[in-house]
Amino acid sequence: MTTDIDLLKQATVLLENGNRVALCTIIEKKGSGPREVGAKMIVDENGNTIGTIGGGNLERALIKESLKVIGKGKPSRTTISLHKKAKKGTVKTGLICGGELTIFIDVIKPKQRLIIVGAGHIAKPLAKIADIIGYSLTIIDDNERLASKNRFPMAEKIITGDLNLSLDKLDITPKDFVVIVHGEPEHDYLALKKVLEKGPAYIGLLGSKTKVALLTERLKATGFNEEDLSVLHAPIGLDIDAQSPEEIGVSILAEVIREGKRKKPST
Repeated sequence: MTTDIDLLKQATVLLENGNRVALCTIIEKKGSGPREVGAKMIVDENGNTIGTIGGGNLERALIKESLKVIGKGKPSRTTISLHKKAKKGTVKTGLICGGELTIFIDVIKPKQRLIIVGAGHIAKPLAKIADIIGYSLTIIDDNERLASKNRFPMAEKIITGDLNLSLDKLDITPKDFVVIVHGEPEHDYLALKKVLEKGPAYIGLLGSKTKVALLTERLKATGFNEEDLSVLHAPIGLDIDAQSPEEIGVSILAEVIREGKRKKPST
């Protein structure tokens, strides 16, 4: 039988791999039922489970409810009926044990990953602020002196070397946020093209309106359309009249936070 420690260890692995999970705990039991108060089960965003609260129709009903809660991103409480005729406001299972289980479903989200392409003046304060907020950070730059553990001790991953090869190897998911602050136009264009092909949740590009217009026109000439470019935010950052690298970092993170809250996770 899976112990609570086993369950939490496996849930941690799921979270570290970027998966959202629902922690389901029986908080009240009336009448007969397969498990007691305190029994736990994990449901991941794909409907896979760890642990059990009884199996069969009961768990199928709970998985369905958990996926709804994961989709909304907010914890919830649900009562599952084990009666032949379910009461109003309870989830029907078709079981005839004669009891009811009230289950608290909590949503645990992994750290949001922020990938910063470029390790210069803007990247450093940006990474510091992002670390305080709780982002998982990946830094990419072709300059090993700038992209060092000494400058970015908070980064979980630092990738240096040929930018083209680094971007090709980088695993970017639809949940990731990417900020391009390298500054060199050709490097920015390369990063933008490579990242767009991988389909992240958000791409932000540092630069003037003129630079942004030129780069987007080049992208369209290679086959990207308006829908492809809908994830691109450029020039990056909320308009707070930011001047210093630190202020620009704040404006960028403010936009990233806003866009992250607007994104509704798919289940």
